[in-house]
Amino acid sequence: MMRENPADLLPELLVLGAAVMGLLAGSFLPRARQWIVGLLCAIGLAGGLVAAAFAARRTDLMTFDAFMLDPVTHVTRVVVLAATLLVIVLAMSPMRGHRRESEFYVLILLAALGTIALGATSDLLVLVAAYLLASIPGYALAGFGKDAPGTEAALKYFLMGAFLGILMLTGVTLLYGLGRGTSYEMLRAELGTAPDGAVTVGVVLLLAGLLFKAGAVPAHFWVPDVTEGAPPVVAAFVTTVPKIGAFAALYRFAAEALPPGAGDWPPLIAIIATATMTLGNLAAFAQDNVRRLLAYSTVSQAGYLLVPIAVAGRTDLAEPALLFYLAAYAVTNVGAFAVVIAVGRDDLAAYGALVRRSRLLAISLVICLLGLVGTPPAAVFVGKLLMFGAALDGRYAWLAVVAAVNSVASVFYYLRWIVPAFTGDAEQGRGLDRVAQWTACLAAAGSLALGVGSGVALTIG
Repeated sequence: MMRENPADLLPELLVLGAAVMGLLAGSFLPRARQWIVGLLCAIGLAGGLVAAAFAARRTDLMTFDAFMLDPVTHVTRVVVLAATLLVIVLAMSPMRGHRRESEFYVLILLAALGTIALGATSDLLVLVAAYLLASIPGYALAGFGKDAPGTEAALKYFLMGAFLGILMLTGVTLLYGLGRGTSYEMLRAELGTAPDGAVTVGVVLLLAGLLFKAGAVPAHFWVPDVTEGAPPVVAAFVTTVPKIGAFAALYRFAAEALPPGAGDWPPLIAIIATATMTLGNLAAFAQDNVRRLLAYSTVSQAGYLLVPIAVAGRTDLAEPALLFYLAAYAVTNVGAFAVVIAVGRDDLAAYGALVRRSRLLAISLVICLLGLVGTPPAAVFVGKLLMFGAALDGRYAWLAVVAAVNSVASVFYYLRWIVPAFTGDAEQGRGLDRVAQWTACLAAAGSLALGVGSGVALTIG
């Protein structure tokens, strides 16, 4: 089915409305009351979540000839909105009284809106517009602290995004010429008769932009610098939310736009997945800064998330594996960053004997970090189980073995953070951020609940 009904885009319209209202309200509110903008944005996100939940019960359809409403879009909406809401809550305390507090919340919402569009679009032109909307607010957010590390992070983020975005535009142009259109349906029908070499070049160039958003090799160099240099709340956002839209867009492009065998897509993605998870883990081993450790952890997670994309169209397990893993990763990663924000320090030594300062926070840290490894009953465990099943069913057993080895290897650098929190010497530090502490507990509980209730979640999907 295809139709043009604005009500189909109600979740996106609620987020956009909250962003516009927040921008207008922030122009008139005094600095001491800018928190009201954050509240407006949180209400818009909560309303979008409710609307997205109701929309997920409808029959799949295409709206406005470019926006697909199907399980990929529904999960993208819910996960992006939920993760962004957690980030807004995390930002309430550190951003209170900031002279650009309202702009911060608005930029977060606009980037989230672009991320949703990135995962829902089935047209190359809308894909480019969504890429820009998801990226440009992120560049401003990276340098929001206006300090030297933040300025450097924002500059690297912008330059890499602009360069890889140009490559992506070149790929879109090439595929448009080869496929005689920009809709995925037309591309799938026409690219099968186009020259294989030209299609491969177009696909690789398109990958440049999407891999940048996903934080995957070789477009991952911005991740550690932005994660360390940007404000911690921004680091939590850019390492979580944009990935959701990027991987949804990659899956949709592979499943809907490319005819079977076009552009040598599966082996190319499999090689990138192997390099991403391996290099991410190797780089994380030497990190003493917890934010850089989490940055390289997100790079390795991008490698695991690429596995279902490599087998898209080869097995029915690819879609549920990717979508469940995205939800599991989002809640777990935000929880890990919430612990960092609660403690307020980036060096590993600051987490010594954390259990004496807050038992709940220490337990939340264990759940989130071991959850990222894939330890039961956390949600990522189920996501990895589905990912391994998809790789095996898609005849990529060697890729499943690589992912398993990397998962085991990642245990060691997470333990470098966990063990001191229970056995190390306590350091005198500032008080814990209570909002971030309870957000970390909520995220950890969400990860466990999603893991335990995975059967129900997958049945609903």
